[in-house]
Amino acid sequence: MSTAEAYRHCEQVVRERARNFAYGIRLLPPAKRRALSAVYAFARRIDDIGDGSGPAAQRLTRLSEARTALHRSEPDPGDPVLVALRDAARRFPIPVRVFDELIDGCAADVEGVSYERFGSLLAYCRCVAGSVGRLSLGVFGTSDPDTAEPLADALGVALQITNILRDIREDRLAGRIYLPAEDLERFGCTLDMDASGEFTDPPDRLAALIRFQAERARTWYEHGDRLVPMLDRRSAACTAAMAGIYRRLLARIAADPAGALSTRLSLSRWDKTMVAARSLTGAQL
Repeated sequence: MSTAEAYRHCEQVVRERARNFAYGIRLLPPAKRRALSAVYAFARRIDDIGDGSGPAAQRLTRLSEARTALHRSEPDPGDPVLVALRDAARRFPIPVRVFDELIDGCAADVEGVSYERFGSLLAYCRCVAGSVGRLSLGVFGTSDPDTAEPLADALGVALQITNILRDIREDRLAGRIYLPAEDLERFGCTLDMDASGEFTDPPDRLAALIRFQAERARTWYEHGDRLVPMLDRRSAACTAAMAGIYRRLLARIAADPAGALSTRLSLSRWDKTMVAARSLTGAQL
């Protein structure tokens, strides 16, 4: 398989699977767009393994195999994602080793890890989303990586908390609770469900819990926003578009906690397109 074919495959994965990230990735110049598509495609593969429906032991084995394949001296020539990723890592300073953190985080999902305090959830968020922020930074480039990397990590944390709030119902039905036990106790919530799949906690307590978490995410966005001025124009637009889409989603969740608990909220294509367009012109998101 040629490198060009491998990149085309990764870009197809982005078009089909990256419902939010695609709007930012398309703002990059071709070389960076291809490289970030390869990063996303491998991250998507890891996430799909972790979220798969097979036995836990089987998924853990597949994650281990993906880790081994990632670190081989040469990629399987028939694997378009690894072929593209290896070429991207030759062209850009992508810290490929950071994928190990993503794999660790997905393994924690498979093992059913729960989180007693926010500190442990934060470590998980840094593994599964902060890692992607730092990998993306390798594509974007920066003159001050020591300052930029923690900011990329912070945006990843903000996005992951937003994902957690968006997917509370879906995750609970799958037997997962990501919100820290200390926060559930603080707001008098259990996230228990009745036979019909409805949450049994008082709606006002659930709303207060969600708004508390949304405010926490906003704080991480504000911290991570400092990354944008450190990037070139197109990379800054990509980052601002991704963050802007998720911030709007977060605002919708905070404004309608009951809706977020009953369905998976999302933005329309028009809303996402407008955020991306405004990020490219440098308008306030």
